[in-house]
Amino acid sequence: MADHGPLRTLDERLGRTVAAGGIGIPSGLAEFFADLGNTVVALPVLAVVLVWAGWRGWRGRQGWHGRQGQRGEKGDRGADDGGTSVRWWVPSLAAGLALAVVPALVVPLKLWLARPGPPQMAGGAHDGFYPSGHGATAAVAYGVAALLLTRGRRGTRADRPATGALTLTVAAGVVLLNVGVGIGLVRRGYHWPLDVLGSWCLAGVLLAVWCAVCDGWSGARGSRGGNRRQ
Repeated sequence: MADHGPLRTLDERLGRTVAAGGIGIPSGLAEFFADLGNTVVALPVLAVVLVWAGWRGWRGRQGWHGRQGQRGEKGDRGADDGGTSVRWWVPSLAAGLALAVVPALVVPLKLWLARPGPPQMAGGAHDGFYPSGHGATAAVAYGVAALLLTRGRRGTRADRPATGALTLTVAAGVVLLNVGVGIGLVRRGYHWPLDVLGSWCLAGVLLAVWCAVCDGWSGARGSRGGNRRQ
């Protein structure tokens, strides 16, 4: 992106074609999807899921402590689960931090690469469109919300994971939503296609870190393992 090479030339050619309506998407629909990457929209959606996930986690913690108390009466406290505690607040806190980190990563990258925007954005306040902030915000906010929803289903139905149908439906919905956001940003001339692709790569790293943090620090895996050994 820093040098004007053949990949960037191809990217800008594709971006101009899409922005000119070459793929037949109405401008109004494209604007709607592009707006879904705005924090004004994405943040409240994630906030609702954070509250729900926190409530379910707290409820699960209460049940876990109840089971631990029963085991303690039998003299086998810690024998089944190795003393693992459930940090129910970790997934929600990590999700909020993941979204907060997005501008902290995107803004320096934009300033460093200083890629000019599409013609529609000429004369803007800055040069720096790679990666897309709206694209990264949408991918992280809706992606981590989907992970919280599917993760929150674990522990139900005798501690079985979320059903494959539910997981696939949620995952497909988030993917299609983010594709719509990306196309909308390009169609409206706010970003080049590779700006959006770069934001998705950045979001993928953040979501992977979120999963690692939750698996390593929430203690949920250990508690589920203890329940299976009852």
